[in-house]
Amino acid sequence: MKKNIFFIKLLVLAGMLTTLSCKKTFLDENLTTQRGMDYYKSDEGIQSLSVGTYYHVFNTPFNGEWYFCNTNYGTDEYRVGGDASNGVFNAYDAGFRSIITPVNSNTQTANAQWDNLYVGIGYANLLIENAKASTTTADAIKKIALGEGYFFRAYNYLRLVNQFGAVPLKLTPSTGVELEFTRAAPKDVCAQIIADFQQAYNLLPNTGFPAKITKDAAAHYLAKAYLFRASEINDSWNGSTKTADLQAIAPLCDAVIANHPLAPDFGDLWKYTGPDAANEKLSEIILSAQFTADVSASGTNTQHLYYGGRYDDLPYMQRDISGDRPFSRLATTYYMYRIYDQVNDSRFWKSFRTKYRLNKGSGIYANGDLGIMYVINQPGDNRFAKVKLNDVVVYNKTGKTIPNVYVAFPAGTTTDGALFADVRFPSLGKFLDGSRIALNEVRGLRDITLARSAETYLIAAEAKIRLAAAGAGAYADALPYINAVRARGQYRAGEDRSAYYDGGGAFAASTSGQSPTINSFMAENSYYESNNIPVTTAASSPLAITNIATLPAGDEYVISRLGYTSAYDRMLCLVLNERSRELSGEFKRWEDIARTKTLVARAKAFNPDAAANIKDFHLLRPIPQTYLDGIQASGIALTPDQKQAQQNPGY
Repeated sequence: MKKNIFFIKLLVLAGMLTTLSCKKTFLDENLTTQRGMDYYKSDEGIQSLSVGTYYHVFNTPFNGEWYFCNTNYGTDEYRVGGDASNGVFNAYDAGFRSIITPVNSNTQTANAQWDNLYVGIGYANLLIENAKASTTTADAIKKIALGEGYFFRAYNYLRLVNQFGAVPLKLTPSTGVELEFTRAAPKDVCAQIIADFQQAYNLLPNTGFPAKITKDAAAHYLAKAYLFRASEINDSWNGSTKTADLQAIAPLCDAVIANHPLAPDFGDLWKYTGPDAANEKLSEIILSAQFTADVSASGTNTQHLYYGGRYDDLPYMQRDISGDRPFSRLATTYYMYRIYDQVNDSRFWKSFRTKYRLNKGSGIYANGDLGIMYVINQPGDNRFAKVKLNDVVVYNKTGKTIPNVYVAFPAGTTTDGALFADVRFPSLGKFLDGSRIALNEVRGLRDITLARSAETYLIAAEAKIRLAAAGAGAYADALPYINAVRARGQYRAGEDRSAYYDGGGAFAASTSGQSPTINSFMAENSYYESNNIPVTTAASSPLAITNIATLPAGDEYVISRLGYTSAYDRMLCLVLNERSRELSGEFKRWEDIARTKTLVARAKAFNPDAAANIKDFHLLRPIPQTYLDGIQASGIALTPDQKQAQQNPGY
């Protein structure tokens, strides 16, 4: 598919492109070209259908807020920032129901995710049917397009079953209006997902990544599907498949890992310099949603808007391209500050923006001075007496006080949350986009990574942990996979530990015409100010875990907070923490802690907005009222009791 994605609308009723030609008179019009559903039976039509399905399944979720609402809100990692337009997804309060009452025009509906996924399934079914029926012998149709169709269907159903549990299983295209549906059991949905991913794996080539779905992409997601089926949320019925599922995971993962080596530096993943930048083509990336400088061709990626904290409302600061538009939807929780080895693990400092250049100079301050700094220290640090510090901290490179300094743990503070009062937080830099074409432009240009091999390592690690719990191996079998990811996170000899890069640094690629002096991006983090250690270029201490009885301090802190004692709970906690350190913000967290049934405990412990309201039934989402109101049984609209029978418990 590459970058030249052209969106095609696939309508339930046949869409037509028509041209008119004159014959004898102006009014004597003759239809000479008609494109209906038969077009999608041709080779050209099947391939165009594939392109359109790529667009819908991979690109459209990143245009808007429903995706992060359902994957990052209400977890241990993120809570509501300065804008609560979608706070109901985070707080699990009385408003989180099958119909969500809007706060404003930005509030996402309960059915947005459901509808998007089922539209994708409809496209996939159409692709599968036409590719199978085609009389061509071309691999482009019989293998690639067909394999893509199976992948798309499984990919959407995996999201659905993880979010909603039992869901309608629709495996053929609709040829007219259909109103009668029932929810298939998760066991049956999972069986279909795994069969589809297996079909995709057998049919697809291993070329064209990360823009194209490959055999490795199918293997990665097949491993995820096995892991989901073997997870705690399915323990009431997965006994007959669990061991075989877990044993199948490591061989799949090992093959993917062999073809997709980790990027040498974790920061390389986020070093976006402009459309089609080198970081978008790293071998680690298995599959990505493709965007490009031509926003009319690639659609809209708006995720850069949501993870940024406000900076433009502070003294000596103003909005600019490199700082992005800070919609301030998702704020880091203190869990994210506590789980890293902040001295030796570079991943926090390469994921979060902790310094901003001053860009509205006045008086003693000039553009380019340090304007904002977040000190992400730990309890017991008594250097700072309060959360917000003005005219107190001096930047050693200029001798000037830093106008805006925020401290995670002021002197005497041992509990989490000091930063919450001011709704200030370091911005996640994984999606920031300084290459946008205008200051207030919402359309982002950078790709979104869907799958990368660092996650593949951690999928294999979790499978090994689960096998050990079943008596088929040892917990230490997971450590080589975990340690490979951790080793990449260490600081290398000669590395500048204060160096930082995110997509805001792509300002030079922008066509906005904004003055280069109005630039808040700073290629520096607050590593030294936060850790209060001397400058060094030595390699950091190894992060490898060698003894499962004594895990890293951040993990032991979480384990203690959650009250875990068994070897299995400790090791599962470790791998979930490692997923946070590596994959934070990458649209996976809610599903991971829901499927493992750790969502409630983790949200209560680390998300103050969710703690008071979250219950066990929140492991599944409410079935949208739009679906329940629209379907029928025996030609009659459902009664209230029938609707409730199709609804998930608790809603």
